[in-house]
Amino acid sequence: MSIAGVLKFLFIAFEVVLLFNLVIIVHELGHFLAAKWRGLHVDRFGIWFGKPIWQKKIGDVTYCLGCIPAGGFVSLPQMAPMEAIEGKVEGPKEQLPEISPIDKIIVAFAGPLFSMLLAFVFAAIVWGIGRPVSEKETTTTVGYVHNEYPAAEVGIKEGDKILEIDGYSVDRFSGVSKHSIMWRIVSSEGETINVKVQRGEMTTNFVVAPRLPETKSYERKGLRQIGIEPAHVPMVAALIPNSPALKAGIQVNDEITAVNGVKVYHPAGVAKQLMQASNNPVEVTISRAGAAKTLMVKPEIPIGWDEPKVGIEWDATGKMSLLHPTPIEQVRGGIDAMVGTFSALFSSKSDIKPQHLSGPVGIMRIYYLLFESDQGWRLAIWFSVVLNINLAIMNMLPVPVLDGGHITLALINLISRRNVHPKVLNWVYQACAIMVIGYIVYVSFYDVQDLKPDKAAPPKEMKFAPATDAASNSQK
Repeated sequence: MSIAGVLKFLFIAFEVVLLFNLVIIVHELGHFLAAKWRGLHVDRFGIWFGKPIWQKKIGDVTYCLGCIPAGGFVSLPQMAPMEAIEGKVEGPKEQLPEISPIDKIIVAFAGPLFSMLLAFVFAAIVWGIGRPVSEKETTTTVGYVHNEYPAAEVGIKEGDKILEIDGYSVDRFSGVSKHSIMWRIVSSEGETINVKVQRGEMTTNFVVAPRLPETKSYERKGLRQIGIEPAHVPMVAALIPNSPALKAGIQVNDEITAVNGVKVYHPAGVAKQLMQASNNPVEVTISRAGAAKTLMVKPEIPIGWDEPKVGIEWDATGKMSLLHPTPIEQVRGGIDAMVGTFSALFSSKSDIKPQHLSGPVGIMRIYYLLFESDQGWRLAIWFSVVLNINLAIMNMLPVPVLDGGHITLALINLISRRNVHPKVLNWVYQACAIMVIGYIVYVSFYDVQDLKPDKAAPPKEMKFAPATDAASNSQK
C-alpha cells in the first residue's frame, strides 16, 4: 500500500472511531447527567474501555480514558452490580444509601432518551444536507435476472415492475422495510413467495420458491434469494484504451439504453446482449445530456482473452439523487426497521437469526465502507440516525444489565414494595453480563469474517491492441 493509501486508511479509521464513540458516549452521558440530577453516587465516568491511560478524580467522580476505543461507561453502584463490565467500585457499596425505584427508572431511561435525541440531531442534519440515494435502492423494476435461479425458472424478466411480494405492496428495492422487495424476500417464511409484477399493460402473479445460498460453517448462513437485481441505468464510468467502445465514440457518463434495439436495464443486460452478438457489430443506443444517439460498435477480443468485449467499465451505483426526508420520517423509518428485524428474529419460520445482526466490529466496518464512498459523510450521518435508534431500542429490552432490565426490576420493586435479595440480584446481573458479552463475542466472530479480503481471483486485466496493430492483424 502506498503512503497516500496508508494516510487515507488512517484518516477514515479516525473518522470511524470518532463517530462510533460519539454515539456511545452520548448515550452514557444521558445516564451520567440523570444520575447527577437525582443525587446518585457516580463512581467513574469512563471514555473507552481497558486499562486507563489517563484518569483524574474531580469531586467524588473519577474520570478516565481507557486504551480500547470502543465507547464508554458510567459506574453507578447504587443501580446494580456491574463489575463484570465496568470494573471494581472504588468505595464500599454497603455505605451508599438505597435509591428509589423512580430514580432508577429515570437514570436508566436517560441513556436511550439521549440516543433518540442524538438520532433527531443527526436526522435534522440529514434533512438539511440530504441523504444520497442510488437508483438501485428506490426502483421496483427488475434490471437483471440470473440464469438458473428461481425467478428465471418461473419466467420473471428484465423490465418487469414488481408491485407486491406476498400481498404486501412494495415501493423500493432494498433496505429493511416492510415495503422493500429484498426485505420481503429474505424475511419471507413460506416455502414459496408470491410475486405480483406488471409487464406492459398486463399484471401477472408468479409463485417462486426461494433459494438459500451455500456458505461455509464459520460464515453467516445465507438468506433467501430468487436471483434478481434492481434496474439501474448502465452508465459508463471509464473506457479501456484502444477499446471498441472508445473507437465508436462512446464517452464517460453516457447512458446505454438499448443494444440492437433491445432495451437494457442493467450493465449485465448489456453484457448479455453483446455476448449474443458475438463479434458482430452491434447497434448501441445511448443517452448523452438528454439526447439519444445511436452508435455502431464492433466487439474485439482483448489481448490474452478468448471472447470479444467492447471495453466499458460501469458505474456500480447508477444515478444518484439527494433526498431530504424530515427528521420524523427518518426516525419512523428506523423504528419500523427495528420492529421488522425483531419480528423476523423471533419468528421460528424465518431464516434471519441473531448471527445476522452486527456487533461493534460490524458497525465500524459499515462506517468505514460508507466513509470510503464519494458521499461518505452524508451516508455516515444518515447511518448514525439508524444506529442511535437501534441503540435506544436494544437497550430498552427487559434484560438485566441493559437499561430495560434496570427499568423492569425497578417497576417490580415499585409494585411489590420489596427489593430482590442482593445475592440473587448480583447473580442475575453477573449471569446476564456474561450472556451479553458472550453474544457480542459471538456476533463479532461473524463480523470478522466480513473483514477478510476476498479470496476470489482478481478480475483479469483487459487490454486492447492499438489500432495499427489491430489493423495489421486483421489483414493477416
